Amino acid sequence: IVRRGVVAVPDGISFDRACFVEPVNTCWKAVVKCEIQAGDAVVVLGQGPIGLLFTMLLVRQGAVVYATDPLEGRRALARRFGARAVFDPADGEALAATLAVATESRGADAVVVATAARGIAQQAVDLSRPGARILLFAQTAPEPVELDGAAVCVGERAVLGCYSADIDLQEESARLVLDGELPVEDLISHRLPLDQIHAGIDMATHPGSETLKIVVHPQK
Repeated sequence: IVRRGVVAVPDGISFDRACFVEPVNTCWKAVVKCEIQAGDAVVVLGQGPIGLLFTMLLVRQGAVVYATDPLEGRRALARRFGARAVFDPADGEALAATLAVATESRGADAVVVATAARGIAQQAVDLSRPGARILLFAQTAPEPVELDGAAVCVGERAVLGCYSADIDLQEESARLVLDGELPVEDLISHRLPLDQIHAGIDMATHPGSETLKIVVHPQK
């Protein structure tokens, strides 16, 4: 880990940008695990900082991305980062209808679940085609996840989990961040001094319409 995982921050690169190497690695690992190909129709459920990183990476991979989030500010960023269409999750019928037209009623080739809302795993299955990949990324709490077993078994869908960074992807992840290929600093909504870290944690736990990534600067 020390020899291959530690990345020197080049001169002229802000720590604000450099701190994204780890989260980009975790998301890039998931994209690789899902074997996303150019032209794949991919739904990303949730457009918080992690969901938006997925949107950036998937668009860069050549996928056609459809995204959902209840907050308009986050939906606007998803559009800016290249999502083909963006929806409020409360309007699930619109997403399903758009996806049906775009895929000739097959459904998404992959669905990334980047939020932990109740029932969202089943929604991912419902939006996907037979043989699709369902990636659970935000299901980190020890709680049951319910979904239609027949849709997975008979539909031959693959349900995958992903969470951590991959040492073998560290060099590429660092390049994506440090070379500026991904506009990661656009995800920073707040920069706080260390003595306001508790306020930052509270904002992250209860995000508002303008809350995204919160960076703490120990020196300030």
